[in-house]
Amino acid sequence: MTGRDEMPMSLRADCARPALAMLVGILGFCAAAAAETGELRIAQQFGIGYLPLQMADHHKLIQKHAAQQGLGEVKITWSQFGGGSAMNDALLSGNLDLASGGVGPLLTIWDKTKGNLDVKGVTCLNSMPLFLTTNNPNVKTIKDFTDKDRIALPAVKVSVQARTLQMAAEKAFGEGQHEKLDRLTVSMKHPDGVAAMLSGGSEITAHFTSPPYQYQELQDPKIRKVLSSYEVLGGPATFNCVWARTSFREQNPKLFRAVVEALKEAMAMINADKQGAAKVYIDEAGSKLDPEFIAKIVTDPDIVFTVAPQNTMKYAEFMHKVGALKNKPASWKDYFFPEIHGVSGS
Repeated sequence: MTGRDEMPMSLRADCARPALAMLVGILGFCAAAAAETGELRIAQQFGIGYLPLQMADHHKLIQKHAAQQGLGEVKITWSQFGGGSAMNDALLSGNLDLASGGVGPLLTIWDKTKGNLDVKGVTCLNSMPLFLTTNNPNVKTIKDFTDKDRIALPAVKVSVQARTLQMAAEKAFGEGQHEKLDRLTVSMKHPDGVAAMLSGGSEITAHFTSPPYQYQELQDPKIRKVLSSYEVLGGPATFNCVWARTSFREQNPKLFRAVVEALKEAMAMINADKQGAAKVYIDEAGSKLDPEFIAKIVTDPDIVFTVAPQNTMKYAEFMHKVGALKNKPASWKDYFFPEIHGVSGS
């Protein structure tokens, strides 16, 4: 038998080709696995609740932290939606990487994707009160609404305002009566709801909204507050969060960390200089509101910009009880990624 040193060159080359091809394949696979996306698609809605995202955009904080993670240039594509339902559809179809909105839509998509896409919260953005307002002089409490009233909110049945209204209805009308006012609700973007309320000529007689819109409405003497989400929840509660598919986190671990750190820095900047943050909101939202009016809202002690969830489990427990969630979370950590598990949340 011929030894290796005596093997013809052509045969040696033939033997080497499979090993070389395997090595190239392994290296190619590793390179592909290590590559992260160069574009991040983020969606937000309307209002001061999205100020941390606006700060991150204004100061290019995600790009900054992506560079610190050793990533190259990341293109950030921003879009705006009127409600959480449409945003969730975009996330599930792969047209978004990060969605943002109220606790209700987060819990809905967490439940819907549990065991498959596994969408979870990335971080919270704030805790702030949401007001139900009315221009109907006959409405003093939610028990006074009639079939002649229409209540505008971001998304019927699924928005955090819709869930809060259901919780309030159950308290007012009794167990099992959580949907009693749903027939009166209308899906409407916050700015459109404000216009309808202030015009006085619309079928809309009430609006469950958020800052700054609720405060705009309350400047009109014909409009007053019916209730606050803090009253319904029994204390401060998270309004907005950011969420993503598990696959995005797994395929882009450095970029995911960059997003979390960028939002933490954005909130630190807001809390350190609320007057400056109010100016950023004016710029980013293209708002024509008085900067002092916005600054007064941002400095309201009831409004806190924090990554920590507050009272989100009350929404989860209610939604599970009424059949809106199939899965009942054991704690808030079930529907948030581990990056914020170290904070004190509820």
